[in-house]
Amino acid sequence: QVQVVESGGGLVQAGGSLTLSCAASGSIFGFNFMGWYRQAPGKQRELVAAITSGVGTNYADSVKGRFTISRDNAKSTVYLQMNSLKPEDTAVYYCNAQTVWGVSIWGQGTQVTVSS
Repeated sequence: QVQVVESGGGLVQAGGSLTLSCAASGSIFGFNFMGWYRQAPGKQRELVAAITSGVGTNYADSVKGRFTISRDNAKSTVYLQMNSLKPEDTAVYYCNAQTVWGVSIWGQGTQVTVSS
């Protein structure tokens, strides 16, 4: 079974940038949905950005204009470019991949901490 692993998290000052990567152990061609979620302490996991085959991209209102999701099928990788980071972006970020047949795969998460 394909696994996904996130990387690129870290500590950054407010206003800074980070790029998260979600690398799959196999082809992501069969995954029509690739998304980034985040979960802050004491809060529910929320969808941050997603890219859906044949549909396009969508973003949470809180990150529109600052975050960009992209996928590279040749590298089996999905990226989340995060600019103008705010302290409220601090969370564990998770990658999720889904197929049209209902298979859903989660990564282990990567911590993003934005200091004020």
